[in-house]
Amino acid sequence: MARPRSFDEDRVLDTAMRTFWANGYESTSTRDLCEALGLDRSSVYNAFTNKRELFKRALTRYMDATTADQQQILDDHELPATERIRALFARILRTEAENRRDGHGLGCLTVNTTMELAGRDPEIALMLARDTERRIAGLTTAIRDGRRDGDIGSTRDPAELARFVNAVIAGIRVAAQGGADDATIEAVAATAMDALA
Repeated sequence: MARPRSFDEDRVLDTAMRTFWANGYESTSTRDLCEALGLDRSSVYNAFTNKRELFKRALTRYMDATTADQQQILDDHELPATERIRALFARILRTEAENRRDGHGLGCLTVNTTMELAGRDPEIALMLARDTERRIAGLTTAIRDGRRDGDIGSTRDPAELARFVNAVIAGIRVAAQGGADDATIEAVAATAMDALA
């Protein structure tokens, strides 16, 4: 009879997620994961099959949490659409400030994975594309609300504006990872808000 797992799977996935987020997929070895998780290799393999499967589970957990967080902000109909989008940018900027180390942000696990793996791993690329579409759908709805209420003046298609905002968020993540300071990324967010007016 198989022994029951002696670890908290949610904690393990959160720890694995942070490890991959900080180091990237390729630069995170199985040994790194075992040390971070406090588990031996056989426990990791028995629970998750291999490093790639653990990564996919951790990435899914990250995408589900961050996309749900974004949607919660965008669904706050107590605020005008521009204020919801401004609140989303504020959350991104705060996250980058909180995760800065040695003058560099951690970026976003989704953006980091897009740059590292999407071009050569079709399964990961599909996971990322589905998450992007969920984010775009939420932004499109908020922008459409803003257009209807006269809060957003841009005459561009709401889906195009949503893709623009999503690309700006990714750019902020990459810039922070590259060492851009808070004032620089705040200015990028402010410029994006101006483009919606």
